[in-house]
Amino acid sequence: MTTTPPSLGRTLCAMITPFTASGALDLDGARRLAGHLVAQGCDGLVLSGTTGESPTTTDAEKRSLIAAVREAVGTRVTLVAGVGTPDTAHTTALAREAERAGADALLLVAPYYSRPPQDAVEAYFRETADATGLPVVLYDIPTRTGVRVEPDTLLRLAEHPRIVAVKDCSGDFLAAQKVMARTGLAYYAGCDEHNLALYAVGGAGCVSTVANVAPSAVRSVLDAFDRGDTAEAVRLQHRLIPLIEAMMAGGLPGTVTAKALLPALGLPAGPVRPPLRPADPRTTAALRGTYDLLADVSSAPDPR
Repeated sequence: MTTTPPSLGRTLCAMITPFTASGALDLDGARRLAGHLVAQGCDGLVLSGTTGESPTTTDAEKRSLIAAVREAVGTRVTLVAGVGTPDTAHTTALAREAERAGADALLLVAPYYSRPPQDAVEAYFRETADATGLPVVLYDIPTRTGVRVEPDTLLRLAEHPRIVAVKDCSGDFLAAQKVMARTGLAYYAGCDEHNLALYAVGGAGCVSTVANVAPSAVRSVLDAFDRGDTAEAVRLQHRLIPLIEAMMAGGLPGTVTAKALLPALGLPAGPVRPPLRPADPRTTAALRGTYDLLADVSSAPDPR
């Protein structure tokens, strides 16, 4: 068992990256959205992850985004910066730049496209973790990267003093529990439908895309569990399922669905960058209807 890792927060939002109507980085919008998310209960923000459109933002934009959000939220919450790329040298350079820009931790996705074997994946993680003094969150999302971070690899990486957490999108709930039981790695649910389930078996919290539009509702599930009211936690998680399904399982990336909803809530978003395309009007209207239903249910008295 490794030592207890530093807390990175419990309810983290995988924040979208706001753009202007012309597609430029919207730093004022990023500041405003970050402030809103924190005010609504997020105690950590993940920048330049999958939902943040990291493949289509430049290195300079990533630096500017960290600095702007840090300015907006101060030290009230943890800022985790996505730095993973298919290129180890590029990834280590981004890690150093994120540290200089004010990030508190790094989100490090497995190197995608080239499908390296596990010894190469492990070396990539170790080399990046050695590049800065920041704690590292490993990001296991094989449906996007084409490569799994195998449980045995995670067990070895847990021995590294700066590798402290995992954002788990593997879909392998058994493996997650095995690694948690044998290491001190803090496990974060990276799929909103798993937030309560992973937390209930020892997870540290969630990195939520749905929190872009419903931060307090996402947090309330974990709050109820911490109070010992597991029945209420289940009720609140079930209440979120229609929105989770609409945003994450309807055939569009969460980035697209979040950016479709945010303007209707009076929050900055802007367009997605190609090759992503915006949700069509019918999809946007359906998303808004699902969101409004959640809001109506949230305001209704507890039937118990």
